[in-house]
Amino acid sequence: MKRHPELLLPASSLEVLKTAVTFGADAVYIGGEAYGLRAKAKNFSMEDMAEGIRYAHERGVKVYVTANILAHNEDIDGAAEYFRELKEIGPDALIISDPGMFLVAKEVCPEIEIHISTQANNVNYMTFRFWHDQGAARVVTGRELSLAEIREIRGRIPEDLEIETFVHGAMCISYSGRCLLSNFLTGRDANRGACTHPCRWKYAVVEETRPGEYMPVYENERGTYIFNSKDLCMIGHLPDLIDAGIDSLKIEGRMKTALYVAVAARTYRKALDDYMQDPALYQENMPWYLEQIAGCTYRQFTTGFFYGKPDDTAQIYDSNTYIKEYTYLGIVQEVDQDGRCRIEQRNKFSVGEKIEIMKPDGRDVQTVVQGIWDEDGAPQESAPHPKQSLWVKLSGQPEQMDLLRRREES
Repeated sequence: MKRHPELLLPASSLEVLKTAVTFGADAVYIGGEAYGLRAKAKNFSMEDMAEGIRYAHERGVKVYVTANILAHNEDIDGAAEYFRELKEIGPDALIISDPGMFLVAKEVCPEIEIHISTQANNVNYMTFRFWHDQGAARVVTGRELSLAEIREIRGRIPEDLEIETFVHGAMCISYSGRCLLSNFLTGRDANRGACTHPCRWKYAVVEETRPGEYMPVYENERGTYIFNSKDLCMIGHLPDLIDAGIDSLKIEGRMKTALYVAVAARTYRKALDDYMQDPALYQENMPWYLEQIAGCTYRQFTTGFFYGKPDDTAQIYDSNTYIKEYTYLGIVQEVDQDGRCRIEQRNKFSVGEKIEIMKPDGRDVQTVVQGIWDEDGAPQESAPHPKQSLWVKLSGQPEQMDLLRRREES
């Protein structure tokens, strides 16, 4: 019998968590305001985390909380207090990489599952067995593993130990995300949640006797981004992921927008369900998945290490910019009796513009903005102020939790 893997989505805020749940996630992973590797993301207050867990659990969706820093001595006491607070709100699992943090979590909240982060360099079956013996329920594979290696791990570990694998999103230049560049260049430690993403910066070579003479590492008039990987995308290879014995398909992106999460969740949800229903249906709908997934911001796509070691085509040497086909405008928070929808505006749009209503069921409804009003009922010709609460009248019919976006001309 084929495994039916979990679809695991990231969330940077309560709004994005609700989006992930609505658009098809089986589980969502989030970070608190400390002890995770995305400390510069918006992240969750304890109150928002409690509300998010309630919202997800009411809809049958799990929530995992990251606590995957590599802890120093001064982190330990605070981590214990943090775990005591988490114990009260009941996430489904903690994602941990540091053995010290693991021991603290086991002592403070033994009833919460522990998943071992990719940050722990999990690249062989003996490592998986070790963590199983310590009581871990799941191990996240290192991004350096091929499908053949994952398949071998599956065959050499206990059946009840789950395998989670990143299948979509940004790739890190460093081994399992263990990067020293950020700390060296800016003093902000990537391994304690403060990464500045220096792998996306432009670099050149300087010869020591010729200071000030910057030579491109790769011959291009715009310089070179030698560490800048393409983004991972495995939407077209789900059968291979499932056959390898992976239990959870993980989307990267805890610093991404609700639009990114909605597109990734909806596309992978349909692809996964189609394949489990009928492999022929999955192949038939492949053009739709590929078209849809391009609605995420991305850097061009690669299959990473899954089919062997990547070559130079997995890097982007001439730019660090994303490809952006859609602009996120807002999420429908409610609809009144006149059919107007209330949103918190994210990017500028105007009366008369053609936009899309993105629906969780896979439909994209073309619509025209017929009117915009502020909270006091005053009409506006455009919505130029980010995070302004607005009422919007559309030619199409929106529903609560639909997402509004605008396609950008290429």
